[in-house]
Amino acid sequence: MREQIKIFWVALMFYTRIPCPKSTSHAPAYLNKATRFFSLIGWIVGGISFLTFWVSNWLFEHISMATLIALAMGIWVTGAFHEDGLADTFDGFGGGWNKEKILEIMKDSRIGTFGVLALIFLMLFKWVALQNILIHTGNSAEILLIFLSFHSLARLNAANIIFSSRYAREDEQSKAKPIAQSYGKAEVVGVYVFGLLPLVFLSCWKIMALWTAIPLGLLFFFAKRYFEKWIGGYTGDCLGAVEQLSECCILLTFAAIWKYT
Repeated sequence: MREQIKIFWVALMFYTRIPCPKSTSHAPAYLNKATRFFSLIGWIVGGISFLTFWVSNWLFEHISMATLIALAMGIWVTGAFHEDGLADTFDGFGGGWNKEKILEIMKDSRIGTFGVLALIFLMLFKWVALQNILIHTGNSAEILLIFLSFHSLARLNAANIIFSSRYAREDEQSKAKPIAQSYGKAEVVGVYVFGLLPLVFLSCWKIMALWTAIPLGLLFFFAKRYFEKWIGGYTGDCLGAVEQLSECCILLTFAAIWKYT
């Protein structure tokens, strides 16, 4: 139990900017095991975003303002960790023509046209879709589960890339390298349990919410195939891109479901 707590603190330290105990280990072995709590981190980020939305919706007249602030809070809590991966991935695959060039561009900290456009359109899609969902529900418990679901499911979908593909970089410089080295049954079970549980409870309100698995499955399949075609696997930036695209995919699917059911 004590080791699980240590691993959780490592996960919280790596995936968010929430303060952790000073004694939190930086050992690669713990970082590798922290994958099991990846989806649980989605609960934390989603819960904080929900509380931000609830307070903002009480303070401001229009739901659009509360929704935007809630999304911004989610970005702040994670330190734009996944958004940075999305931008780097679009820059790399948009501007590179072979594996070496793609990986070189993705390693560059500067952001290019492809990355900027990807971030703009992604944030607009998420902002509008989330508004459309929340307009059709006034139940606080249901809204909480919506926030928990799209954050945890997106992380589950990104983790599926880790479980089914290989790490593309041959150097040891990437901070994502330790999480890609190996995984065990505990990592798979943890990611799936924490990733699916909010959706299971959400389906009590909207059984059609389970249909989200279809677009997520398609995104996983084509993203994995695309990454392996061009760079022979994935990088940490690719995982960030899949996480963000999954969030957008979930919210767009929820928006359609909540409108017609």
